[in-house]
Amino acid sequence: QVQLVESGGGLVQPGGSLRLSCVASGNFFRTKAMGWYRQAPGKERELVATISSVTTYIRTNYADSVKGRFTISRDNTKNTVNLQMNSLKPEDTAVYYCKWTTFVRDYWGQGTQVTVSS
Repeated sequence: QVQLVESGGGLVQPGGSLRLSCVASGNFFRTKAMGWYRQAPGKERELVATISSVTTYIRTNYADSVKGRFTISRDNTKNTVNLQMNSLKPEDTAVYYCKWTTFVRDYWGQGTQVTVSS
């Protein structure tokens, strides 16, 4: 069984910061990439950021709406992917999901709520 556990969500004021973490455990196929997605009420799930995992060269990808504010990072030795979120805006409010992409299938976490409000 593969389990992804997200943490770090919560309530923060506009302009504040949060750091999300996702830890993967269990037996899974070789990891190709990790990423964060989010889903706001009434909207479809969207990509936030991804990071490659197959080589020491780190390739990242960000949604335009978070570029310059969010940073994704990984620790392959600990099966962990993090998302540092700075300068948060009310429109960042959503449930954030961790995604683990392997060469065979994808795995999703259960999500963590991020609310940006004054």
